[in-house]
Amino acid sequence: MNINLKQLRALVRLLEKRNVSDFEFEDEHVRIRLTRGGFAPQAGAQQLAPAAFHIQSAPVAQPAPAPAPAPAAAAAPPALAAAAPAPAAASDEGVTYVTSPFVGTFYRSPSPDAPPFVEVGATVRVGQALCIIEAMKLMNEIEADAPGTIVEILVDNGKPVEFGQRLFKVRRS
Repeated sequence: MNINLKQLRALVRLLEKRNVSDFEFEDEHVRIRLTRGGFAPQAGAQQLAPAAFHIQSAPVAQPAPAPAPAPAAAAAPPALAAAAPAPAAASDEGVTYVTSPFVGTFYRSPSPDAPPFVEVGATVRVGQALCIIEAMKLMNEIEADAPGTIVEILVDNGKPVEFGQRLFKVRRS
């Protein structure tokens, strides 16, 4: 089981910024729970400062394996597979992907009647809002972490997204 530590750290920073005290993600392969302050430590564990996150990650119990497992069962979990970098093709040099830091609903604009934050071909700067992901009734702006040009928008407006799912294809400038 591989969890992208960079994305996990980004998720913790976002939850701290938004003052979220409890977050849980589970799929058929992994369960992650982030809790900030106010939890009961396990025997022998140190008490964390109130602003610190306690991170639990455990494999999810699987049913008994079938006699002949399907080839897809050997693949990485969908949410984590999307977070893995794709092999670089000659035409994809200098291309990076903006991924979803959590599970939620993808919105291209701040409101239904407003224009989208970005379009294909738009030049973006560091910190510029690209979209909103609604998670647990909170609207979270997803910002560009590097300057570049939007090459492709990979998710349709109003569609659900998973942790680590690619949202935008960006050519770095």
